[in-house]
Amino acid sequence: MKKVWLLGFGFFSISLTWALYNAFVPLFLDDYLKSTAAIGFLMTVDNYFALFIQPWIGNLSDRTDTPFGKRMPYLLIGMPLSAVFFSLIPFRTSLATLILFMVLMNLSMSLYRSPTVALMPDITHEARRSQANGIINFMGGIGSVLAFGVGSFLYKIGPPVPFITASLATILSLVIVASVIKEKRDAIAYPPAGASAPVRFRGELDRTTVCLLGAIFFWFVAYQGIEALFTLYGTHYLGMSDSAASFSLLFFSGSFLLFTLPSGWLGARFGKKPVITAGVIGLGACFAIMIFIDATVWLRLFLVLGGLFWACININSYPFVVSIGRAESIGTRTGLYYLVSAVAAILSPPLLGQFVDWFGYSVLFIYTSLGMLAALVFILLVPNRGLAAGTPPTLSEEKRGA
Repeated sequence: MKKVWLLGFGFFSISLTWALYNAFVPLFLDDYLKSTAAIGFLMTVDNYFALFIQPWIGNLSDRTDTPFGKRMPYLLIGMPLSAVFFSLIPFRTSLATLILFMVLMNLSMSLYRSPTVALMPDITHEARRSQANGIINFMGGIGSVLAFGVGSFLYKIGPPVPFITASLATILSLVIVASVIKEKRDAIAYPPAGASAPVRFRGELDRTTVCLLGAIFFWFVAYQGIEALFTLYGTHYLGMSDSAASFSLLFFSGSFLLFTLPSGWLGARFGKKPVITAGVIGLGACFAIMIFIDATVWLRLFLVLGGLFWACININSYPFVVSIGRAESIGTRTGLYYLVSAVAAILSPPLLGQFVDWFGYSVLFIYTSLGMLAALVFILLVPNRGLAAGTPPTLSEEKRGA
């Protein structure tokens, strides 16, 4: 597991960057735009790239073979570029330059997100992937905690400071990952050059996968909407300062961080579906209760509880998606995971923003509660056969049993 911990630096840099992006970029956009729906729409720029580029990159990396491996070339190109463009965002001089830097940064990140995620199952046996995903998400959680905690302090020094710091952290993380992970040595079953046949997306969409992807879509509808607009909710509805609103997210990401490793153990011990289902029910209940809360202390308390339940969902969902397919389709299934989450992230912030424009910020947690209810319906539709022990049936086993 040592290499998984070090691979976690890749997730650390991604989470650090995205947490700062989602916390502060809406505030930059708010300087130029008065429509919450328009801000929500622009916050989905990354997901348009995720919708088209990340599935293709994930599928392409399944068939890539270079001296650096299958996934590493995409990290070596994408991470330095994203670091440069991310550091330029606070130096925008107009709405046009802000959007330009956002687009270039998101395009660069879309080149390496799927390959970075796919490296985990590449170097980890199926029985240990929930724990491994807990480890790398623990590292990612540290990035989020630093973004909302230290990032808020650095933002007070000057808006460019947290962005430059995160960019330097991205470069350092690349050096660590590239130095430690040697794919042809560390991958469980690295294919010889030319041995990998193209994997078809349609061939991966069996019933179990479709139901699971449906659940993933709806819990990301809830999560992405609130992630993109929470700082505006805090400032406009609860009367918080910019830094206090972003600091409140620390309670969610902090509890998520603390429960990443236990939730990975729970998924391996009791099965991924039961743990995910408990998380969906719990997080949905937290959102429903927060509809009636307007005190900062109580809001932060339920954000803590919500982070625990989100860990149960998030830590086990990606290993679930990968484990019901074949080893040859890890990159492709990673792309499908990001495709569904990207569609949710594209639709949700502007849709929620439009509801806010119509009904006010009080609609925020009603919207997220309904999203979690729909996710619960879909996760309950995932077949139970073979899932109780935490090891779902492979695609070939499911077809044989059909």
